[in-house]
Amino acid sequence: MAKITVRNLTKRYGSATALNNVSLEIESGEFLVLLGPSGCGKTTLLRCLAGLETPDEGEIIIGDHVVFSSKNNTMVPPGKRNLGMVFQSYALWPHMSVRDNVKFGLDVLKTPKGVADERLDQVLDDVGLAHLDGRYPSELSGGQQQRVALARLLATQPPVFLMDEPLSNLDARLRMDMRVELKRFQSDTGATTVYVTHDQTEAMTMSTRVVVMKDGEIQQISPPDQLYRQPENTFVADFIGMPRINLVELNAEDGRATSFSNGDIRVETGWAPGVQKVIIGARPEDITLSTDSGAPGEDYQISAVLPNGPETIIQLTKGQTVMIARVGHDTEFATGQTVKLSFKRQSLNIYNAKTGALVTPPDMGVAKAG
Repeated sequence: MAKITVRNLTKRYGSATALNNVSLEIESGEFLVLLGPSGCGKTTLLRCLAGLETPDEGEIIIGDHVVFSSKNNTMVPPGKRNLGMVFQSYALWPHMSVRDNVKFGLDVLKTPKGVADERLDQVLDDVGLAHLDGRYPSELSGGQQQRVALARLLATQPPVFLMDEPLSNLDARLRMDMRVELKRFQSDTGATTVYVTHDQTEAMTMSTRVVVMKDGEIQQISPPDQLYRQPENTFVADFIGMPRINLVELNAEDGRATSFSNGDIRVETGWAPGVQKVIIGARPEDITLSTDSGAPGEDYQISAVLPNGPETIIQLTKGQTVMIARVGHDTEFATGQTVKLSFKRQSLNIYNAKTGALVTPPDMGVAKAG
């Protein structure tokens, strides 16, 4: 296992800045996921860690070794960084058998034959490929090829795993199975793992912490549950969650510091956010719908009912405001129906409409919706 420290890392491609002064501490043995839209810098950061890209500024420390430093003009090549990497394309040798592909890394490390053979047998058995060790990549399914790439990584026993969207070429069912396998392998080996994906389901189910990136900068670093429940800005709030969070801009009512409205929704925060314009953030499951005319909340009309297995997604409108709610599959609602909509008060987040930043209550409590 090895701790990874990234300090003030910047990487430019001509006039475009792919990484902008990125700093990050990756704890020994953790499963850290780099998440964000295409072009956010997550793969560039991974490739800088691997030594496949040379940053313009900053420092990278893996374990006790400085592998890059712009100040000291240090650039350790990939082969001497003591890490393993799994690529999106798997990068298997087509003319080599499964066993020879897995053995390749051990040959590079000049591992003694007896040790190499014993380790190969164990790793191939662990990934369920022992009975296929004589086949070639073209004779394997996508999932089997992915396991060969993983076995090659495991055989060399590096203290750091780097993974660049290794499951993106698999179908949905196999992706789910491989998430479980990858998490198990990482737990068994205890390797520090940095995993790149644009798939938030992978990020939320596999990681100990998630790093959300945008335009070459880190937006938030948090455990999955905190990331979902307390997004630090509206970008993270909008990016995380499916169906997406409800974000609605409101103005202070008549100069009052705790009451906000847009004419359709009125929110009583119970505390003063200190700004005249806010954005409320409410997850679809934190909205309550009732057909009881005497229930608390405001009247909304249902504009769409979308069954989705164990849940149903409801779209509602009032004036110019559109809201999305998530209810149980056995709840009966119909398009055109008028219902009462209210928020689960303890789950509402308040953002500064100008900066997009989360506004924290003075007592660290939660916002209240009326």
